[in-house]
Amino acid sequence: MVIHPAYRGRGLGLALTRALLAEAAPRPLRLWAHGDLPAAEALARTAGFERMRALWTMRRPFDGPLGPPRIPEGVTVRTFRVGQDEDSWLAVNRKAFAHHPEQGAWTRADLELRERESWFDPDGFFLAERDGALVGFHWTKIHSSHPGPAPHHREAIGEVYVVGVDPGEQGSGLGRALTLTGLRYLQARGLPAVMLYADEANTAAIRLYESLGFTHSDTDAMFRHP
Repeated sequence: MVIHPAYRGRGLGLALTRALLAEAAPRPLRLWAHGDLPAAEALARTAGFERMRALWTMRRPFDGPLGPPRIPEGVTVRTFRVGQDEDSWLAVNRKAFAHHPEQGAWTRADLELRERESWFDPDGFFLAERDGALVGFHWTKIHSSHPGPAPHHREAIGEVYVVGVDPGEQGSGLGRALTLTGLRYLQARGLPAVMLYADEANTAAIRLYESLGFTHSDTDAMFRHP
């Protein structure tokens, strides 16, 4: 939902939000505010919404060497095999994100949809195994550059798309090792920087990424109406 700059301050945002609420009723309504701007939060609260979640954008330049990953003893790392690894990946993804509102609910159709995307690259999709069983993964992504005048110009950038670890491996250092494995892959591709999204409430993940040189660059907030 956007309002033309020349027509802001006239109550149009509130009118549109109330129209959305009327259309959604009696179902609950959730809204994302990209950038977490004060005006967006004020509008949400005036319309009776409450803040329920925030998603951080974090970035790290590839301006220096990355240390080698320390893979836990007994664990091996390989890349994803299309047509073979889908079911085992979905199983560990469900366990790793059992309480995540979106990621933990992925189906095979969701995964196969990504496999058909132009950016999908199994060489950047790392799987960790112990005794032949999948116990963790790091799925990287590369956003292509978009040349053009500002503000439309965008350099290519890597992304830590998703990192997941089986709960039985938590505390072993596998998450950090997998993150470094993917970062080194992205750096070797000649990218200037890498970004990721992290839930503001996931303090353990944020501490890990900060220890690897990531800094908070932006926030998106989700609001819900009771």
